[in-house]
Amino acid sequence: MELRRKRAYDNAEPSDGFRVLVDRLWPRGVSKERAAIDLWAKDTAPSPELRKDWHAASDDDWGTYADRYRAELENETAPALDELAAQLKPHEVVTLVYAAHDPEHNHAVVLEKALRPLL
Repeated sequence: MELRRKRAYDNAEPSDGFRVLVDRLWPRGVSKERAAIDLWAKDTAPSPELRKDWHAASDDDWGTYADRYRAELENETAPALDELAAQLKPHEVVTLVYAAHDPEHNHAVVLEKALRPLL
């Protein structure tokens, strides 16, 4: 399986395969048609508290945020992560869709690393 990441504001393409929105909130200003989302996995997104803390933090706090999100994925969000992995297994190409501006410092990066061993 090929697992990719892509911003929700970038155009959807057939080569994206199965598109999964991994944000808890729908991306502002993006229609459902334009987003072309096959699955909305909001239960695997960071908790509302963690999301608020992250948006208020500086880029230097990325490691702390990532560690807290990994802990959520290993504990309270673990059942949702397992369910997501099961839903993704039948697909050859999966694209994790997120709204964050930074392509390297966002929760989809952490989620992708957590999913790989399960797939």
